[in-house]
Amino acid sequence: MGFDARFLGVGAAMPRVGDGEAAASAEHDAIVILDYLHFSVVLDTARRLARVTGVNLDGAELVELERGDDWRLDERIPADWQAGPEIYARNGFDRGHLVRRRDPVWGSAEVAARANADTFRYPNAAPQAADFNQSKELWLGLEDHVLEHARANGQRLSVFTAPVLDTGDPPYRGIRVPLRFWKVAAWSNGSELEAVGFVVDQSPLVDTSEVAAPAPGESPPLGPFRTFQVPIGEIASLAGLTMPDLVAADRMPPTVAARGWRRLEASDDILL
Repeated sequence: MGFDARFLGVGAAMPRVGDGEAAASAEHDAIVILDYLHFSVVLDTARRLARVTGVNLDGAELVELERGDDWRLDERIPADWQAGPEIYARNGFDRGHLVRRRDPVWGSAEVAARANADTFRYPNAAPQAADFNQSKELWLGLEDHVLEHARANGQRLSVFTAPVLDTGDPPYRGIRVPLRFWKVAAWSNGSELEAVGFVVDQSPLVDTSEVAAPAPGESPPLGPFRTFQVPIGEIASLAGLTMPDLVAADRMPPTVAARGWRRLEASDDILL
């Protein structure tokens, strides 16, 4: 159960909230770690959304299963800690998987089926505008592209994904809808950890009929559904997380990182 930091054969720890110490603060009190089969979710119970998710993916043992759509609350924690079905009813939001459905679905048939079901728990979802969630071929294809690269040295990945929980996110039905999402994929080259990071934005796609609109004159910083390769150190700052293993393993060349975020038009644009 849960994310394995040694899955790649080298250290690839889950990003930590704050400094990782057991500090007695409201922020730390709001965090709960939920372990599922082959992945974990660090849930912010105040925001009712994940601060970070981490999944171990074994490309050599992936099992193809029918998707299903049986979303459920996690009965281990109170319902009001989770952004449940009421968030997604009668609107333009989809339940966007954070841990991608097929990533933990590997191993024996029984294990794969259980992992598949585990991805349909509300702590593993975040509201995504329908156009974002249904036309994100590049966003979904990032892991496939990195996995193909990793096959040269092994067939395992650890992938970390979450919404950016910003204080300026628009309020909606008792939550705040995240406008940006980040992803870091990590693998081993045989002896060392390597990683790449990405950010995608859904700001212009969020239905503003029930969601607060941007202030007059303001525009979303990234534009409609654009995906960027981003220095992992900047993702850590953006998400308010500590991830030293991943920052040190970043494959984005410093000369490119110094020029800012790199917009991706296709998966072949990724610098590995």
